[in-house]
Amino acid sequence: MRTSVSVAAFGVVAAAASAFDPLQHVNLFIGTSNGGNVFPGATVPHGMVKVGMDTDGDNFAGYDPNPLANVTGFSQLHQSGTGGAVPLSNFKLFPIPECPVNNNHFEQCLTFISGRKTLRKLLPSGLPDDFASPGYFSTNLSTDVRAELTATRRTALHRSRASSPELSIDPTTGRMLASGNYATSFGIARYNAYACVDFRGEGDGYDFSGPSEWGPYKINYPDLNGVNLLQHYYSWGSEHGGLMFFPANPNGSPSSILVRVGVSFISTAQASQNAEEIPDFDFAGVVSDAEDQWRDILNRVQVNSTGVDDDTVTLLVSLPDAYRPWRLHWRKPQMELNRTLLRRVLLQLYVFCLLLAVCACAHVTKGHLPDAIPPRMSVSSLTTAVLTTLQMSLDDPENFAHIVRGMINIQQHQGWLPEAREAGQQQFIQGGSDGDEILAEFYVKFSKYAAALNVSATDLYNALLADAEDTPPNWNLQGRQADVWKEKGYIPSDTTYAGGANTKQVSRALEYAFDDFAISQVAKMMGKTADAKKYASRAQNFHNSWNENVTLSSTSTGSGLPPNNSVVAGFFQPRFANGTWNFTDPRHCSVHDPTQSTCFLNAIRRDGFYESSPIVYSQYVPQDTAALIALQGGPDAFTARLDWIFTSSYFDPTDEPSQQIPFMYHYANAPGQSTQRSRQLIASSFNTSLNGLPGNDDSGAMASYVVWYLAGMYPLPATQQILLSSPYFPEISFTNPLLGKTTTLRTKNFVGNPTNGTGGTVFVKSVSVNGKPYKSNCYLDWDVFTSGSLVEIEVTDDIGVTCGEGKDALPPSLSTGGYD
Repeated sequence: MRTSVSVAAFGVVAAAASAFDPLQHVNLFIGTSNGGNVFPGATVPHGMVKVGMDTDGDNFAGYDPNPLANVTGFSQLHQSGTGGAVPLSNFKLFPIPECPVNNNHFEQCLTFISGRKTLRKLLPSGLPDDFASPGYFSTNLSTDVRAELTATRRTALHRSRASSPELSIDPTTGRMLASGNYATSFGIARYNAYACVDFRGEGDGYDFSGPSEWGPYKINYPDLNGVNLLQHYYSWGSEHGGLMFFPANPNGSPSSILVRVGVSFISTAQASQNAEEIPDFDFAGVVSDAEDQWRDILNRVQVNSTGVDDDTVTLLVSLPDAYRPWRLHWRKPQMELNRTLLRRVLLQLYVFCLLLAVCACAHVTKGHLPDAIPPRMSVSSLTTAVLTTLQMSLDDPENFAHIVRGMINIQQHQGWLPEAREAGQQQFIQGGSDGDEILAEFYVKFSKYAAALNVSATDLYNALLADAEDTPPNWNLQGRQADVWKEKGYIPSDTTYAGGANTKQVSRALEYAFDDFAISQVAKMMGKTADAKKYASRAQNFHNSWNENVTLSSTSTGSGLPPNNSVVAGFFQPRFANGTWNFTDPRHCSVHDPTQSTCFLNAIRRDGFYESSPIVYSQYVPQDTAALIALQGGPDAFTARLDWIFTSSYFDPTDEPSQQIPFMYHYANAPGQSTQRSRQLIASSFNTSLNGLPGNDDSGAMASYVVWYLAGMYPLPATQQILLSSPYFPEISFTNPLLGKTTTLRTKNFVGNPTNGTGGTVFVKSVSVNGKPYKSNCYLDWDVFTSGSLVEIEVTDDIGVTCGEGKDALPPSLSTGGYD
């Protein structure tokens, strides 16, 4: 794998740089191994199509860098960085140079996956000969076939080349239409997908009027001259598809086969229309256009890399992942699949019941989809998407508005805001109604521009109220358990209610509280004083889950506390419907859990927490960390608890519940500790290798997390504040195209970054904005970015720096009036 072919994340301004191309500084293969599940294939920012290679390896995104993993096909739809089951990977294409059975007889061709799969050629390093850059992917198969992929928003373009002339392909007038019904990867829903595939030859004199042989197949039984799967006995769970042979180039010159695949979640007619996004089969032109789209996004952030190691610059490859998870697709018209395959090209329509029709199809002119029709979307979980949309606030507000419109549209049709979605279908919610945070983030940041961005403030607020006040028929899939939350201010652990699983009671309650805080901020900006007070009060419901009498002492196995009878007192805990307390060991679901339990999705779990321990969740009150500090005994006890969480390995860099913890020292007036912990995290858990992510990317959450840390900031959703540390670069700038403003963070005395994240001249001593001392060394208000400012950061080697001296120096909290 040629990791030297990088995909850049940021524009980099080196000391003597000119005409810098950001696309040359990113490695898309970071995190494709070790459970990162990153997708390195071809797509455009927010593209519906994510065309890439599928293997029989372990990566849920299809691609696996393991040289022993076989290639099983090249499919049009993928997710990046998710767990659960393998998602999407629909409409696999597979180039077959020859059928090694019975002299290439059509009906003896091996079409089923286990028969056709093949290894890749290897580089001298022993890695597969794969290449990836923004909007492009290629690989060399052991069968001497070179496969190349590129994409527009809703259409994939494949190119297959072979060293033997007989694999060359001619353009065909045939078209293959396909559709299938598939299971989602993290829920009970199923979705329909449609494709339209056209083929064309590329090369001197390579022209043909149609395939020489064709037919549908089931598993390993091609049916010569068949035109429809109805001519087969097909069943659920089988492999079905179509196989075509094409003539060799008569002049023997090198040739390629181009395969255009339009995809839709609506109909084959819409797939056909979407395929016309590539009317001329211009592979190089599509690659170039995709690169231009990525440059436009990536160049909105510029960094000066003087004195910064190359790996730190390359880590910014995370940025494209922040723009890949949001797959936007329209409620109406979409696309289809064409026909015209290479000499031996296999269209694999895999998973469950599938209807494949091969027929002539009228030419469909390119259609324009009106902006008034908002898109549906695919994203792993809105819990993980919050970080990506916060990043979009800085540099991509127009697409952010597009996402918000789509979410509101879904609420208007389905009653509640979407949470975990795949191919437009509901999947299992992991936490609260976190779509609230995304809508609130948009409105708090861009309320003045909402109308211009075609976002109705009234509709936005009504969507928030639907989540807050109305209980859905199934809160496993949308909304929240609103009736019980409103009645008790917590979720009882001993009562089963119709409408959803009685699990995750404490972690859901903590997220519900923050969701209500987000709504309170929108209500306040809209002048809805009573609502703002009501939801701010509900945001304080985290107190109802705090049990000060639960303790963990140094005598507890694996506690990590000093052996001097140390005690940590007070944790969030489950409680019964009658108000008395249930008990969950604070170590539960941590590396020190005596029972070695996990806290993943399971309907019979009654421990109250999801994907992390009570120790970690007991640090989650982002709307009122000042109150949390008081509950935990004051600033000194609070920072001591944070230290213990890190030194005893309760902090888990692989999952979202821990992500805010490194920056929590800010609220105890110890920002130097936040800076050191966050830098130690980057040094120990993230790198530019295939194993460069500590866990799965979760649809861009990990990628955005890294970008924020490298930029020296951490976002506070649905607020006007961004926490501040020191950037990894002497200068980093963000351009907001909507506002036409650029904000630059400049480190006045930058001397580099400590290799292991410890020590160094990186601790923020003072901050000025446009030449004037700023009120805090710990955060920036949003107006710093809307006005376009120069933020100058003076750093020191003294870890004991503070947030400053004024009344507004500490980051805001509800209980201190910081959000009044």
